[in-house]
Amino acid sequence: MYPQSSSPTADHADPFTSTAGGPRRYVYSDNDSDNIDPYGRRDTYASDSSNNGLNDTERYYDHNGNYDPYAQPDTDSDIDIYGQRYPPASSESLGPSKMGMSDSNATTWAEYAGPPGAREAYPAWSAERQIPLSKEEIEDIFLDLTQKFGFQRDSMRNMFDFLMQLLDSRASRMSPNQALLTLHADYIGGEHANYRKWYFAAQLDLDDAVGHVQNPGLQRLNRRTGARSSNEKSLATAMERWRQAMNNMSQYDRLRQIALYLLCWGEAAQVRFVPECLCFIFKCADDYYRSPECQNRVDPVPEGLYLKSVIKPLYRFIRDQGYEVVDGRFVRRERDHADIIGYDDVNQLFWYPEGIARIILTDKTRLVDLPPPHRFMKFHSIDWNRAFFKTYYEKRSFGHLLVNFNRIWVIHISLYWFYTAFNSPKVYQITLPLNKVYNSPALSWSVTALGGAVATIIMIAATLAEFSYIPTTWNNTSHLSRRLLFLFITLGLTCGPTFYIAIAESNSNGTTSSLALILGIVQFFISVVATLLFATMPSGRMFGDRVAGKSRKYLASQTFTASYPELHTKARLGSIALWALVFGCKATESYFFLTLSFRDPIAVMVGMKIQGCSDRYFGSSLCTNQAAFTLAIMYVMDLVLFFLDTFLWYIIWNTVFSIARSFILGLSIWTPWKDIYTRLPKRIYAKLLATRDMEVKYKPKVLVSQIWNAIIISMYREHLLSIEHVQKLLYHQVDSGHEGKRSLRAPPFFISQSDKGFKGEFFPSGSEAERRISFFAQSLTTAVPEPLPVDAMPAFTVLTPHYSEKILLSLREIIREEDQNTRVTLLEYLKQLHPVEWDNFVKDTKILAEESAMFNGTSPFGTDEKGQSKMDDLPFYCIGFKSAAPEFTLRTRIWASLRAQTLYRTVSGMMNYAKAIKLLYRVENPEVVQQFGGNTDKLERELERMARRKFKFVVSMQRYSKFNKEEHENAEFLLRAYPDLQIAYLDEEPPRKEGGESRLFSALIDGHSEFIPETGRRRPNFRIELPGNPILGDGKSDNQNHAIVFYRGEYLQLIDANQDNYLEECLKIRNILGEFEEYSVSTQSPYAQYGHKEFKKSPVAIVGAREYIFSENIGILGDLAAGKEQTFGTLSARAWAWIGGKLHYGHPDFLNALYMNTRGGVSKAQKGLHLNEDIYAGMNAFGRGGRIKHTEYYQCGKGRDLGFGTILNFQTKIGTGMGEQMLSREYYYLGTQLPIDRFLTFYYGHPGFHINNMLVILAVQCFIVTMVFLGTLNSSISVCQYSSSGTVLPGMDGCYNLTPVFDWIHRCIISIFLVFMIAFLPLFIQELVERGTGRAIIRLGKQFMSLSPVFEVFSTQIYTHSIISNLTFGGARYIATGRGFATTRISFSILFSRFAGPSIYLGMRTLISLLYVTMALWTPYIIYFWFSILALCVAPFLFNPHQFAFADFVIDYREFLRWMSRGNSRSHNNSWIGYCRLSRTMITGYKKKKLGLPSDKMSGDVPRAGWRAVMFSEVIFPIVMAVLFTIAYIFVKSFPDATGKIPPNPLIRIAIISLGPIVWNAAVLLVQFIISIFLGPMMDPTFPKFGSVMATTAHFLGVVGMLSCFEFLWFLEAWNASHAVLGIIAVIAIQRAVHKVLIAVFLSREFKHDETNRAWWTGRWYGRGLGSHIMSQPAREFIVKIIELSLWSSDLLIGHFLLFMLTPPILFPYADRLHAMLLFWLRPSKQIRAPLYSLKQKKQRRWIIIKYGIVYVIVIVIFTALLVLPAVFRNRIQLNCSLCNNL
Repeated sequence: MYPQSSSPTADHADPFTSTAGGPRRYVYSDNDSDNIDPYGRRDTYASDSSNNGLNDTERYYDHNGNYDPYAQPDTDSDIDIYGQRYPPASSESLGPSKMGMSDSNATTWAEYAGPPGAREAYPAWSAERQIPLSKEEIEDIFLDLTQKFGFQRDSMRNMFDFLMQLLDSRASRMSPNQALLTLHADYIGGEHANYRKWYFAAQLDLDDAVGHVQNPGLQRLNRRTGARSSNEKSLATAMERWRQAMNNMSQYDRLRQIALYLLCWGEAAQVRFVPECLCFIFKCADDYYRSPECQNRVDPVPEGLYLKSVIKPLYRFIRDQGYEVVDGRFVRRERDHADIIGYDDVNQLFWYPEGIARIILTDKTRLVDLPPPHRFMKFHSIDWNRAFFKTYYEKRSFGHLLVNFNRIWVIHISLYWFYTAFNSPKVYQITLPLNKVYNSPALSWSVTALGGAVATIIMIAATLAEFSYIPTTWNNTSHLSRRLLFLFITLGLTCGPTFYIAIAESNSNGTTSSLALILGIVQFFISVVATLLFATMPSGRMFGDRVAGKSRKYLASQTFTASYPELHTKARLGSIALWALVFGCKATESYFFLTLSFRDPIAVMVGMKIQGCSDRYFGSSLCTNQAAFTLAIMYVMDLVLFFLDTFLWYIIWNTVFSIARSFILGLSIWTPWKDIYTRLPKRIYAKLLATRDMEVKYKPKVLVSQIWNAIIISMYREHLLSIEHVQKLLYHQVDSGHEGKRSLRAPPFFISQSDKGFKGEFFPSGSEAERRISFFAQSLTTAVPEPLPVDAMPAFTVLTPHYSEKILLSLREIIREEDQNTRVTLLEYLKQLHPVEWDNFVKDTKILAEESAMFNGTSPFGTDEKGQSKMDDLPFYCIGFKSAAPEFTLRTRIWASLRAQTLYRTVSGMMNYAKAIKLLYRVENPEVVQQFGGNTDKLERELERMARRKFKFVVSMQRYSKFNKEEHENAEFLLRAYPDLQIAYLDEEPPRKEGGESRLFSALIDGHSEFIPETGRRRPNFRIELPGNPILGDGKSDNQNHAIVFYRGEYLQLIDANQDNYLEECLKIRNILGEFEEYSVSTQSPYAQYGHKEFKKSPVAIVGAREYIFSENIGILGDLAAGKEQTFGTLSARAWAWIGGKLHYGHPDFLNALYMNTRGGVSKAQKGLHLNEDIYAGMNAFGRGGRIKHTEYYQCGKGRDLGFGTILNFQTKIGTGMGEQMLSREYYYLGTQLPIDRFLTFYYGHPGFHINNMLVILAVQCFIVTMVFLGTLNSSISVCQYSSSGTVLPGMDGCYNLTPVFDWIHRCIISIFLVFMIAFLPLFIQELVERGTGRAIIRLGKQFMSLSPVFEVFSTQIYTHSIISNLTFGGARYIATGRGFATTRISFSILFSRFAGPSIYLGMRTLISLLYVTMALWTPYIIYFWFSILALCVAPFLFNPHQFAFADFVIDYREFLRWMSRGNSRSHNNSWIGYCRLSRTMITGYKKKKLGLPSDKMSGDVPRAGWRAVMFSEVIFPIVMAVLFTIAYIFVKSFPDATGKIPPNPLIRIAIISLGPIVWNAAVLLVQFIISIFLGPMMDPTFPKFGSVMATTAHFLGVVGMLSCFEFLWFLEAWNASHAVLGIIAVIAIQRAVHKVLIAVFLSREFKHDETNRAWWTGRWYGRGLGSHIMSQPAREFIVKIIELSLWSSDLLIGHFLLFMLTPPILFPYADRLHAMLLFWLRPSKQIRAPLYSLKQKKQRRWIIIKYGIVYVIVIVIFTALLVLPAVFRNRIQLNCSLCNNL
């Protein structure tokens, strides 16, 4: 297997050989003279001399701070691994122990002061259990490896502890030998080990077998076919050889391999994200270790060498892809994903032998040309820059949707074509000479058959797009070209015959030739077959099967991207049945509802030519065909609805399946579960306790009572239950009567359920306690895996990343208002949300206060009067404490923190695991309690030891070392409260020399770490140097990755810092870990024979769990967020996990840590691309063969953001994240390789939801355009009216039959309405099943009363906008609104600037179109559209707390006017001009030059969008819309008016009205520019408002220009309102197109600061830091200002329109009360008071309200005057102007 090569001569350029010039210097540690080393061992240090692989200039200073992990002999803490010393003969005394890896020099290992062997650190790995290697031998292996490779000392200690805990965890449930064997199989050699899979995928078996002579990749390039069969055989034999080699390995070697792998992994930092690269490093290291030259080496190599020569170069490469270092600061490079060689590209280099062959040393030799044992020594001289290349281009474009989801488009568009073509016979009927029409059957077959051609065209487009995302290398192009060739042939077959048939039929005189008919039918069937093939076959499997092909060429791609875990037969059938039902229903319903209803409109509109119309330019050519244009738009409309239907049916059937599934699992209140509480004690005993292995000493009742009482008491401690309730819920000991025996009485609670006569209240109804107890009881009805005894359960770790979330709320945050808009303190608000819990808390506090008062001697009952003591209690009820002593205020702070989203809540929740483990251990092992007799301390210590052995909690506090004083105190409080909590953080050391890089360390402390007196910080247990700053991505995944080396045990639970957990859920931990199916391990060796059934199943990678949103009763928005989570996280996940489609790991999910960490970690980390980091881990695990399960019986609490802005920020994050996912290679692999049913599950579960949202919005827009066109028809021509019998009414000659079209419209509106409403179905059914009919109807009713459909419409638009803008411009760039508290009122201008771009503009444009439609084509169905589109405009304001308070409204108006106008003479952060520039830079990008001005920091460096992406969305689309609306306008104006005159040219009129304001602005600005240039330099210094005055004048004139143009248009239209509105629609569309084109095409990049804006108004261009741009900037600014003036005027108008819409509710009394009731679901009596203002503030506010109220009224009057006066006096106003009549 591993041929030993002869030892080559020592290499001279070898960094490992220490040819130190000078003598070695020994540094002795003198800590304390009396602390004498028991074995006289001293730590030795390498000298500072040269040639140690480090530069001379870097000196290591000796700091005096001793670096001592455990100084006190603390029996309570983990025993240090190096506790037992051994004689100096051990290799330990050789190595330079600290090579500048930490600031201290001397290290002492604490002695363990317990009785020897009494309690070992790793009890399951102890001598009496026939362990294959003793702890000391394992230690020696680690020391040996560390000295051979130069690993860091602390990393070695950490990995040693890691491996020992892993072995201890496994050996506690199997024999130690088997534990080591299975561990080796999981890491290195077993069937599911990633390393083994990689070894064969990269064809290293050939490399190792042949030696370094030739490389298989090149061999493959030289030899052609013919070696196929031998290839497969050789693979099978190679695998067999591998198995034998693994089987024959000694346990010592196995352990050494695991140790080497772990040591490589433990220091790999960012390289952990590239698992196959890590495999390669490990393989080279392993080969080197076995070589004689390594074995014969005596001198240890310097510490930290591995980090320096292997990891750092790779880290630097990865870092430099995204950042450049400027003055020691990281600056983001302006590159998009397509230009960054990311983690995945680096990783994929190692998948193929051809990739590994690219690795070249600096002296131009290839690494593969060296014999394997020599490769590792050359790592320091590899030139990584020349090796890596992009393996997949994540270009921003919509082409990804085409490539990844081509099957979706094929299914829908082809089916639509088949349906619609068959039902549009009028389109292709043949007109014979005598105006006879003839419907040819052959042509009908043939045209319908073109659906196959459509499918083929989609496939061709997808293949061409795929070419641009994949580098054209040896591996890819062959199958793409083959596919393309085949597709063109298919295209010929599917569309060629149509040409022949069309020509033949039009020449025949109304008779079909049989040849044509046969050809048509054959063509149709070929088409159907082709469509079915393209619709079901994954494109990755066509012609060159990358998924199941046997060729070795595709092995890597199969292994790492297409090893999907098998579904068992039932689930696979379920999956196929689901999709058969969905598409069956869809095909039927769409045909009858959509297509057949479309048949008549097509028939009447195809031949319709409009008579008697003409206009000046186009004559009658445009307007005659208006019906055809309308029909074309209707076709598009119908297609969009065709897509929406599928999603509708998917939701219905998915819900049905999920509910059916929950009945099977027994999870619903409808399943017969009589007496759920009565049976609870039995179920606790049967399901939660490991009863199989217990000797039956005690009655089950005794055991259950301990568990149950613990749960109830924990709820009492959390103030959920009052004392009275607790009494009714506990088991009590009672005298049984005879001989003084006591017996247990079950709580009445269990009995009451069965005994109808017994009534009583056990917990406050509707409270948290009720929910928790009932979920606990309900969850135990399902089947759960059987638990193992506590000491045999696997160890696990909870890992929480923490950045800057609140740890503990400060007193100030709780009882002081944040600002005036909040109106309520946090404490007040929490008291209203949790009244019962506050009451219990106060009672508790009073008892405590009395006790402490008695203890301190002052009598609490000093006064006898009752009234007095009532008064005294007031402070308790208000703020929860009376004396401000810290112990009392702290209780209030904790009470509030446990009810807000804080880290303290998460930690205290998760620490319930330790409680649960202790409780279970004590209950199940009564002998332990007896053993310690009455010594409770010792018992407690024993329980603690067990909890600590099985459970660890690591919080990764990235910023810990940079915390401010308050944060630091809070963190310290956490450590004191929970000493076993571990905090991993980044520790920074300043650079050793000026300008060098600072060194970063990954450090770990816990509550047992001692303090360093000098700094007052704790001394870390481990401190591992990193290759550089680890935070290269979006932060969260890097934060997890740096702390991942500190996890222990076999499983990980990843928890966010806004979650919570409960004791009764933690008791189920053993059942949950049982879901990984690793409890009962066979005694057979995994290497004995491959394919053994026990090792055959795909491993479980992720076990999902339910989330309970603990903010669901905080009002409408909280409830909506909770409902979303309930349906997504529970209802859908249940069905998906069953049919193998759950990819997402949500946040209470458990991960198989070993599986995930050998495959690239728990999340991906490329910046931007992996914004939703967690779903990538799911997709990664899924593609590599891991199963993902979902459990129903376990839940964690989770908080959701509750303000409108924060919820939408969250949605924007999900939307942009989705956009990034569309670009990612994971989607490409899943979309092109999954079999059809699983592909559909993946599509509709993940991207389909968002694409559906996009289509809904598209449908609304299409619909409005269709309606505008129909409106023009309806208003300009006479439509036939029918009598009831169906005959045309008299006097209607020359009429047009549009009635079928109107019917079709009604159906469309119903479709769109259903699509919006279906969103509520899953939640309703979920509630129905879990909580009963009443609750479901009430909850839905409450939602509808609170206008939740408005929110749904709005959030649909937010999702759509964020995805589209992400795919176009990239950059998750939204202005964060912070985790606001739901009661804060946000001002109008902020809401406007945040939501104008995403939805308000669209809403306003659509509203005007809708106004026209209402005027021209009224039907009652349109009311629904008014509702939806108003929602787009006003939703942000509707959900703003206290929006309708009169005073605040007026003050808002003032703020809005100021926001619009400031920022012109001085730079201002929050101003319209800033908002405008920010939205513009998405397209223009920023200038590269750095100018250090304060206003630079406004936005991150985001790459400028590519011109292709911008072209479509910013240039083509607006122009198309402008053309469409202009055509509609021209059509209306091409009929003679009432007097019979043909109106003048509409085109010129539109041009003047739409371009007029732009020209006017340009003129105004030119004049203003000349004035500023001449006057500015004189005026500006003396008169600072000069710029503002100039700006105000210009803007005022701009608004006047715009308004007068609109009035002029109305005048020209002779006061015809509907025509004027249509004109305005066209004008808006044209102006928008002009602006977009100007911005996209003519503007250069933007400066980061706003100096040019101020220079323009003040005329001072000098001293602005513009440098060489001083000449070009004024010209650019001129164009910008023209656009800005128009935008400003329109924003001013839109803002006012919005305010007018919001005004009516203000005039109602009590509107604010009612609104608050809808928003917060609080009774008016409970509502939040108005804020209190000081007299001065009151006076100020009153004055503002009077002043601006009057202004507002005047503005309203002006607006109404402009609209109403002309309308009223339209007959009086007669202006004779000859020019006007020609316009």
